[in-house]
Amino acid sequence: MREFMAITKALSDPGRVRILLALKQGELCVCQITELFGLATSTVSKHLSILSQAGLVLSRKSERWVYYRLPEKSAPVAVREALDWVQKSLAHAGQADADAARLKKILKMDLADICRRRC
Repeated sequence: MREFMAITKALSDPGRVRILLALKQGELCVCQITELFGLATSTVSKHLSILSQAGLVLSRKSERWVYYRLPEKSAPVAVREALDWVQKSLAHAGQADADAARLKKILKMDLADICRRRC
């Protein structure tokens, strides 16, 4: 029951769902996520913390920066099913398409420049 509640809490916020959809493109630095959504780093970090506690994202630290990605196929069934449901339900929603287009531009930007500006 605890796992279910953590997942449903994580999915109850549109910002966190948008982060999950963005991570479908691959691993992103916190700076790239803040750039994408125009939110404060502290807000994005809180969202990522909740997603991480639910097992919906994994992180790795490299020097000063933290990178997030979706879990692999070995994730618990509930996590895989929740992520599949989000992807299938919202993959082509208007906001998701707009975020994907903006993310394409951000991925072409120099990561160090983004991180210096945002973090």
